[in-house]
Amino acid sequence: MSQTNTSVGENPPPTPANATMLQAFEWYTPGGGKHWSTLSRKVDELAGMGISAMWIPPACKASGQEGNGYDIYDLWDLGEFDQKGGRSTKWGPKSDLDELVRKARDANVLLYFDAVLNHKAGADTTQKCKVREVDNDDRNKFVSDVYEIDGWLGFDFPGRGDKYSKMKWGWQHFTGTDWDQRNERKAIFKIQGDGKTWADDVDGEKGSFDYLMFADIDHAHPEVADDIKKWGAWVSRECHLSGFRFDAVKHFSESFLQEFIDHVQRAHSKDHPDVSGGEDGPSKDLFCVGEFWKDSLEDMIAYLDKMNRKFSLFDAPLVYNFGEISSTERGDLRKVFDGSLVQREPVNACTLVTNHDTQNGQALAVPMGDWFKPLAYALILLRGEGYPCVFWGDLVGTAGPDEGKTGAVLEGKLGLLVRARQEHAYGQQDDYFSEANALGWVRRGTHDFPRGLAVVISNAGPATINMDVGALHAGQKWVDILSRHGLYDNEERAVTIGDDGRADFTCPGVGIAVFVREDAEILKV
Repeated sequence: MSQTNTSVGENPPPTPANATMLQAFEWYTPGGGKHWSTLSRKVDELAGMGISAMWIPPACKASGQEGNGYDIYDLWDLGEFDQKGGRSTKWGPKSDLDELVRKARDANVLLYFDAVLNHKAGADTTQKCKVREVDNDDRNKFVSDVYEIDGWLGFDFPGRGDKYSKMKWGWQHFTGTDWDQRNERKAIFKIQGDGKTWADDVDGEKGSFDYLMFADIDHAHPEVADDIKKWGAWVSRECHLSGFRFDAVKHFSESFLQEFIDHVQRAHSKDHPDVSGGEDGPSKDLFCVGEFWKDSLEDMIAYLDKMNRKFSLFDAPLVYNFGEISSTERGDLRKVFDGSLVQREPVNACTLVTNHDTQNGQALAVPMGDWFKPLAYALILLRGEGYPCVFWGDLVGTAGPDEGKTGAVLEGKLGLLVRARQEHAYGQQDDYFSEANALGWVRRGTHDFPRGLAVVISNAGPATINMDVGALHAGQKWVDILSRHGLYDNEERAVTIGDDGRADFTCPGVGIAVFVREDAEILKV
């Protein structure tokens, strides 16, 4: 047994409430401009469940009406202007976004904005520019001489005009593109010109992984840097943000991202001079998390070092561990955290089970058995390390792909684990990780969250683990939350804590069991 001791002195300060993020969309969320309204209707329910922050999808105008926003056209259009086929984004008009912002503030749910700063898509016009083609596997290797193309690189924003920003984008504001309209040819074209080069502070895969897709933004151009930083401060105020999720961070300049965060942070602090954080409002410090999707712990840690640790990353290695164990017969659960970011750098790790890129049908899909997801969620929600992020598709089910739709985890009752985290997962953590196919742990509670809980997970049939929850609980009856709510075999499981504070806690088969005191609110059906 191992312990994580979080005890404090005789006059302990209040225990901070556990934070839980929700990725409030999935790749196949239906279009039609209704999603902001859906979230507004559900925000009170989500807050009551224990969701403290929502990562909302890219709210900026995409290249088309059904674009998710990663094909970003105009940063400054949040569904306000008639561009690219309509006024609304896929997620809804700006008026609905404004209503969500208001509802979230009323419910004390923080909002994190999905910022797509690497590229632009859906240009209004072609522009002539000089280019050289580069090798797809080595972006520093030229495979052609200099020649001229007609690239989709002119962004005039006719529907928005000069409102909010007067900047119009042209070829000089980009470093690369992938389509020559003149010759109707696809390749990776590196734009030529004074000072034009790939950023030197990006991931080193493919020689330089600066270029990802569409028209690749040149963050070294002063007009570009100024406009994007001004946008960051504006959108933070406009949407009352408490943080950002940055898309594709390994593909654009680390130094620019630091400048952006510093600029927006200063503006945010000026906008909230009297805010100190806590349960009554947002923090002065914006929360920043990046998508650095790579199964390399060392590369992730190196990135965090470059960002001076004022940054978090999603734990990609942990997701790959979940996928591997779930696809291996009697996989060794004791190895689940091996090589993960949360094991090495828990303060900077955002833990997750699935997201819009790894769900079925996506290029980065991580196959994971539906049976395993409750185990994975128990491991990220009911333990002390990391900042967990619940996936919308796991909470409510996915709408696609046609051959790979998935239902909500735990028959739609994943919220029980979120609530168990909110109400019970506090204090000293004692691990019982001696068996390969059954893990257990206890959270002993704190002075102001005293109830605690006991968890058993199994990937190979019924399992019983004798665990110590503390002699102060002697004689108490503890009940499995999931069995009380009709999950698994629908037979309620309960134990009585012995005089020594110990009891045999049983998981009835492949799955999870989460025990709390019989008088816990969460047990009321």
